[in-house]
Amino acid sequence: MAKEATFQVRMDAELKEQAEALFKDLGTSFAEAVRIFAKQSLLEHGFPFSIRLPEEKAVKRFGIAKGKIDIPDDIDKYNDEILELFGGIQ
Repeated sequence: MAKEATFQVRMDAELKEQAEALFKDLGTSFAEAVRIFAKQSLLEHGFPFSIRLPEEKAVKRFGIAKGKIDIPDDIDKYNDEILELFGGIQ
């Protein structure tokens, strides 16, 4: 396939250098990585990877999902009732 079009992108110089170094280590160029991305996007009919926020920027969750559990001081208060409810299973 002939390379007939030019694609220009502005980005942070440090980001560009890091990406170039990465793709060089992978045995390709940044430009070839962009071509691969475009081809794979067409095959996938979208991004060729999942896009999500990092955990620290994700929507805050509540309760157990957030890992915060408020344990009341009198947690053992209802143990006898619970045992009775379940037929004394221990």
